[in-house]
Amino acid sequence: MFTIKATKREEGIKTDTLKSNGQIPAVFYGAGSKTTSISISIIDFKKIWREAGESSTVKVTVDGKSVDALIHEVQVHPITEEPLHVDFLVVDMNKKIEVGVPLEFIGISNAVKNGSGNLVKVLHEVEIEALPKDLPHKLEVDLSKLETTESQIFVSDIKLPSGVVMITDLEEVVASIILQVEEKEEVSSIDLSTIEVEKKGKKEEEAVDTTVETK
Repeated sequence: MFTIKATKREEGIKTDTLKSNGQIPAVFYGAGSKTTSISISIIDFKKIWREAGESSTVKVTVDGKSVDALIHEVQVHPITEEPLHVDFLVVDMNKKIEVGVPLEFIGISNAVKNGSGNLVKVLHEVEIEALPKDLPHKLEVDLSKLETTESQIFVSDIKLPSGVVMITDLEEVVASIILQVEEKEEVSSIDLSTIEVEKKGKKEEEAVDTTVETK
């Protein structure tokens, strides 16, 4: 399990002050826990967020006491995408919960490899139910199963770890192949007779101009 140390945050402390000390504001609540304002190391959090995502439990330790929680919501800077504030949702480790888990696409489709079709990813996340300790960080989808342009991968094809139940409709399409359509360039036809007439007209005009100048 992932662990992050936190410090109780007093009211009135400005975000800039926390930031200058390498901290960001956060809060945890839920599962009978009192809403508690805390601050955490931005470096430690980014590492855990990258590895745990929002579907793996994190042990938040404050003043020697710990709560088991999920990274529930992260506010990020609109430009730098640096985390600005974190909500931790405390969970009961003995009760099943429903969460969204991201899909990781692995392998290569033969239909894409041989150029006969294009890959379409329909789903990027599925809903599952499990005890917090059994929650996977991600679920893999093997694209090598897409052999032809008629191939599809359904939610029912996703392998689940022990203790995990799929909530998303099993008949939903996760990924498929669509036929490769070649783009044809339209070449406008050129009327050579028109060009010849235009050239001829130019010569006649030049002849007239010459005659005038001679006079």
